Amino acid sequence: MKYGKTIAMAGCMLAVLMLANANGAMNHYITTIKSSSATAEAAYGTSENDRLLASIREEAAKRRIAPIDAVVDRVWKAIPGYNGLEVDISRTYQANMGNAEGAPLQLIYKQVKPAVGLEDLGVEPTYRGNPNKKMVSFMINVAWGNEYIGSILKTLDEYKVKATFFLDGSWLKRNPELAKEIQSHGHEMSNHAYSHPMMSHLSRDAQYQQITKTEALLKSTLGVKNRWFAPPSGDFNAGTVKVAYSQGLRTVLWTIDTIDWRKPAPSTIVARIRSKLEPGALILMHPTASSRDALADMIKLVQAKGYQIGTVSQTLSSDRIDANG
Repeated sequence: MKYGKTIAMAGCMLAVLMLANANGAMNHYITTIKSSSATAEAAYGTSENDRLLASIREEAAKRRIAPIDAVVDRVWKAIPGYNGLEVDISRTYQANMGNAEGAPLQLIYKQVKPAVGLEDLGVEPTYRGNPNKKMVSFMINVAWGNEYIGSILKTLDEYKVKATFFLDGSWLKRNPELAKEIQSHGHEMSNHAYSHPMMSHLSRDAQYQQITKTEALLKSTLGVKNRWFAPPSGDFNAGTVKVAYSQGLRTVLWTIDTIDWRKPAPSTIVARIRSKLEPGALILMHPTASSRDALADMIKLVQAKGYQIGTVSQTLSSDRIDANG
């Protein structure tokens, strides 16, 4: 009897062990299935991401526009560079993760600066912006003509155009409130020497004084940190450019002259611009009756050609207009 109980107990233990082993095997099997499924899902996800990345890289290679270096031209002297454009692969990848298969890519672009910029060209004057940039500027040299400035500001406001006003220092000293009024409309304020001299006729020290006196007034009166110097009457020599450069200023001339000081008919000014207009043009004018009356048609002509109008700083920068592709 005792022997029979022992056999029964051994049998029960064996059954329990067999059941435990069966359960362990089943658990191992279930764990293996789950692990295999997760691995398959991860592999599928990785494969999808790889395909997305490959697609973005392929598109990026087709759409890349190389930057253009700034150069010193034989005629136009220092010409600014122009940024390149390429797909930002990392940001584009993040923006498109999880998109349905076959959905069009949402491309995000970034600008690429040229290896050589305007600031790398040293002591050279500038007459124009990069010919690949469809932007132009109005350079308004101010030493007189107060009676026309209000009307010019009104027209610029009407067409939402910003210009660069190059101020004669003695004019600025006499007309600080009018200068502040111009600035309040969002226009760029720059240096046009102090007393409208022929710069090439002056000694180096006299040229230095002409520029520094106006620069000090721009800072003290208008709080301006300036970058440009426009010599009166376009008269300068190598020394002028060096003196301006020593003060952190690039000498700027013009691409198109309205010759408005000769009091031409407004239609003559517009015709002159039409015949010479090109990307990167710097258009010289003054506060005169002729330019006042021609300005609206000048703006409409430029815009009809598909050009943007910006300040001298904007036109001479390497920034692209079509930064989004």
